[in-house]
Amino acid sequence: ILIMLIVHADSRSFSIDYKNNCFRKDGKPFQYISGSIHYSRIPREYWKDRLLKMYMTGLNAIQVYVPWNFHETLQGVFNFAGDRDLEYFLNLANQTGLLVILRPGPYICAEWEMGGLPAWLLQKPNIILRSADTEYLKATSVWFGVLLTKMRPWLYQNGGNIISVQVENEYGSYFACDYNYMRHLHNLFRLFLGEDVILFTTDGNTDKEMICGTLEGLYATIDFGTDTNITAAFIRQRRFEPKGPLVNSEFYTGWLDHWGDKHASVDTVKVSKMLGEMLSMGASVNMYMFEGGTNFGYWNGADHDTRFRSVVTSYDYNAPLSEAGDPTDKLLAIRDVIKNFRDIPVGPMPPATPKFAYGFVTLQKVWTFHIAKLICKISCPYKPSYSVPILCYVNCVQYYGSMLYRTTLPRNVPEPTPLISPLNGIHDRAYVSVNGVYKGLMERDTALVMNVTGQQGDQLDIIVENMGRVNFGSYINDNKGLLGNLILGNDVLTDWSIYPLDIDTAVANGWLQAGHSGSGMEAGDGPMIYSGTLKPTGLAWDTFVKLNGWTKGQVWVNGVNLGRYWPQRGPQQTLYVPGPFLSATQPNNITVLELERAPSHRRILFMDRPQLNSPGQKT
Repeated sequence: ILIMLIVHADSRSFSIDYKNNCFRKDGKPFQYISGSIHYSRIPREYWKDRLLKMYMTGLNAIQVYVPWNFHETLQGVFNFAGDRDLEYFLNLANQTGLLVILRPGPYICAEWEMGGLPAWLLQKPNIILRSADTEYLKATSVWFGVLLTKMRPWLYQNGGNIISVQVENEYGSYFACDYNYMRHLHNLFRLFLGEDVILFTTDGNTDKEMICGTLEGLYATIDFGTDTNITAAFIRQRRFEPKGPLVNSEFYTGWLDHWGDKHASVDTVKVSKMLGEMLSMGASVNMYMFEGGTNFGYWNGADHDTRFRSVVTSYDYNAPLSEAGDPTDKLLAIRDVIKNFRDIPVGPMPPATPKFAYGFVTLQKVWTFHIAKLICKISCPYKPSYSVPILCYVNCVQYYGSMLYRTTLPRNVPEPTPLISPLNGIHDRAYVSVNGVYKGLMERDTALVMNVTGQQGDQLDIIVENMGRVNFGSYINDNKGLLGNLILGNDVLTDWSIYPLDIDTAVANGWLQAGHSGSGMEAGDGPMIYSGTLKPTGLAWDTFVKLNGWTKGQVWVNGVNLGRYWPQRGPQQTLYVPGPFLSATQPNNITVLELERAPSHRRILFMDRPQLNSPGQKT
């Protein structure tokens, strides 16, 4: 690949023509029509399918975020293999005929866990993220030394398909407004990428955001959706970038969902009409999103405005390509608009991937969580002190999932006695049991008190679930776990033992399948693990699993973490199961972690269509 890139590099250029207010590609005026796609939210086996559908829509470019924490989950351990093989993705795009607008951060937002920043940064307790903080700059410099060195051969002028690179992301929306930080990043990008590549910024449509997010030497672009006056928005861009192309770097085709929201949608007619108007003005436009994908595993982010709100597992986004990569009416309308501005590739649109309704699977309980210590045999190397904070995830080198906090009741509590988190220190949900009997839950910002009874010396277990770190705004230093003392009546609870629960490894090793169960099989509410088998059918097609009657938890198929379900809070009712996760010839192992209460029928249903709305909500 590198030889091919070098051969074609000599005659290639991509630049800004400030005199004629346009981009120039190989010396000719160029307008890009782009769509956002996140390789981290799509199985590798489907990358080519999604890219081809974008190309056949008439796009000539794609916009790609690079989540730092997806590639350096553990500090100093870099992973660019399998579903993380960014260069393979870039090569597929190149073969398909798509240019690339690269957005490497280091912060990306994207409704992604901690905005793409790795959680291990929080091991420095006073670190100021997205600033000229010494520890933060040191970490970002190491990361970009690895990432941008890989990206340099893929620049367009070097024979690749990357035409521009964004520095940071919507920095003007962050409180720090640290120009020294932005200058440091600018210098880093030039060091590793050279002087010829276009570096740019993207910010929201307000003066404050544009003031703090822009920097001399970085081309300033803007983002806005269908609720915005186009002329006014581009006038604002012109105030910060008087010459050069008009660019909307994020034109919103849809929107995200939080748990408890109504499913978001953006009108197709508004999207297509506004796209046509911007293209008529000569603007280059990127549609965010064009293919949303899925927050598999624990990769969803969260917002915190008046309270903590976690993003759902589906990142369908009401985008032109659905979560499963299927063309929608919105895509067809957008293609009809693009036809007026450039030639559409000849040939049919690739069809939707085949779907199959595999039917019901009945699960059986295999683990209860009062024996959770057996799941992860390694506890933290020390017990926390009695002071605040008690202990957060990063100190135990477990960044995602759940953690068990264990102590004993300090005295008899025969009458219901309040267990209180006085400083809102539950991050994010806590499932409380006494001697293995589930008592209830506590939740960040909303449920900070519950009642407990028991005898002195009874074992108190609290499983704390990380629901995804905040990805936007001032609260991205989002530690997880018990961050403050818990008080039972008048007693501060002390002498905690902490056990990281590495459930994903246990599932992958088959420890939680039927036949590997331990003791403690009595019925009851609270965190429990269930397993079952989807029998082979000769097909490995996409499907959607619905957990009707289940409360809240996580699902694994053949060891792959599909993400969170929470149908009672909604709006999302089904989880997407890509066909490559299934076996057509071997039994498919299903594992469910139910955190609150399973239905008596213990069935899950595999359907041939998604349900992203709460019951009764119109599409």
